[in-house]
Amino acid sequence: MSQLFSPGMGVWGIAGNLAQTVFDAGALAAKQQGAEEATLQAAAQYRSTVLIAFQNVADTLRALQSDARALNAAIAAERSAAQNNDLVRKQVEAGQISLPLLLAAQQAYLQTALARVQAEGQRVTDTIALFQALGGGWWNRPGPLVPPVVPADPTAQTVAAN
Repeated sequence: MSQLFSPGMGVWGIAGNLAQTVFDAGALAAKQQGAEEATLQAAAQYRSTVLIAFQNVADTLRALQSDARALNAAIAAERSAAQNNDLVRKQVEAGQISLPLLLAAQQAYLQTALARVQAEGQRVTDTIALFQALGGGWWNRPGPLVPPVVPADPTAQTVAAN
């Protein structure tokens, strides 16, 4: 009987915990309400994140469409400038026009070639942005990111292998 009231007995510990939950003065209800509101906030934040991700993908796809149109226009302009450059070169060789006109044609061709390269660069940049908007993941892939370059010369290939 003397051990029944000793501090090591679990009966008093259980009774104390039971009395504590009975007299919590609404703390559990407040904790539950706080947890429910935190859940609602997390769900709203998740929806917002998903909507932003969809918007980023849509914006990047639109940019890629625009880049494709710009690249096609730059390629057409470069072809036209190359044809003009060839015609002017032939006219200079025939002695019909002066050399400064050839230099102007070459400058125009080089400017259109530069514009094409810039359009290609923008398209690559927007492609990378699309990969990022879709969630990326390419850095988790094992192996090299870029496939190895295989030389066209068979002897160079054996030298590179050794």
